[in-house]
Amino acid sequence: MGHPSIKEAAVIGIPDDKWIERPFAYIVIKEGKSVLPGELSEFLSARFAKFCIPDGYEVIDVVPKTSVGKFLKSALREKYLREHK
Repeated sequence: MGHPSIKEAAVIGIPDDKWIERPFAYIVIKEGKSVLPGELSEFLSARFAKFCIPDGYEVIDVVPKTSVGKFLKSALREKYLREHK
């Protein structure tokens, strides 16, 4: 979430044939901003190891949250499996 165009981001593990699981990011972009996946990968590669960089990004309107405001990653995993099978 340190990128200047990102309001919120949640990374989940998605199934991968070779590595068993890989990161995938759901992002909420700040109003009036834009960002390309390549820009995000470049931004993250300066801060994280290569294997931590998400394999994909999907823009969403809001990250689902629990009643106490924590990111509800289980809902994002279900969304990913539902939409990417």
